[in-house]
Amino acid sequence: MSLILFNKPYHVMCQFSPHPTRETLADYLSIPDVYPAGRLDADSEGLLLLTDDGKLQHHISHPEHKQFKTYIAQIEGTPDSSAIRRLQGALDLGDFVTQPCKAVQIQQPEWLWQRNPPIRERTNKPTSWLAITLSEGKNRQVRRMTAAVGLPTLRLVRIAIGPFSLETHPLWPGEWQEVSAETVK
Repeated sequence: MSLILFNKPYHVMCQFSPHPTRETLADYLSIPDVYPAGRLDADSEGLLLLTDDGKLQHHISHPEHKQFKTYIAQIEGTPDSSAIRRLQGALDLGDFVTQPCKAVQIQQPEWLWQRNPPIRERTNKPTSWLAITLSEGKNRQVRRMTAAVGLPTLRLVRIAIGPFSLETHPLWPGEWQEVSAETVK
């Protein structure tokens, strides 16, 4: 049984099949029969787990198993205490209401790599960073949450899934590492 930690670069598709205009996981990983346990949008970056074990894939990605996922988001604007409280609570996004989560303002981590291409800089619009830890992970959830409180996400990086973190397993974008699957169980 394989468990692979992969730092997905910006604009890479979370699929092995060819894409007409973008790189895919196949451009970085040539390990047979592994599949992502969860996904990241093309415009999100960071930690992705892949495995060749269907039960483990389900255990990692299904919300009932509560594998917490931590994201850092560079946002446009500066959050006030009201915005942070709204992010932490049940937030109605129209088609679903989020589960309560952990959300805090942070400084940009020193270990974080530069994105290629870089985020556009606007001299009249400050940016800030948030760390958000979820027990769920619906499509574009963090981006939708920050937008709902008036703080659009400019850059989104998943830094942790369950016991695995890019802080404790440092990988540059496009790098991968095999780890023990027993850690997840």
